[in-house]
Amino acid sequence: MGDKAYGSKAVRGELRHRRSQAVISRKGSPNIKGLGKLRYVVEQTFVLLHQFKRLAVRWERRIELHGAFLSLACSLICWRRLTRVGS
Repeated sequence: MGDKAYGSKAVRGELRHRRSQAVISRKGSPNIKGLGKLRYVVEQTFVLLHQFKRLAVRWERRIELHGAFLSLACSLICWRRLTRVGS
């Protein structure tokens, strides 16, 4: 999902190459209804992940370490949500 700034042919071509479907309004066309609700989930996820400073400012040079910290952060976020709902 993206806004109109990501609607270029190069970006769409790269998404097709990766076998992903783009949900992007084309320039000059009206906005897709309901896209804001879907984008809110993505933006909220970034906010939750940036609570972990190590992910907000990437210090690791190796992608494996960054991926491991990302997985750990997602696990902690889920754990916090589950314990809050359960109590």
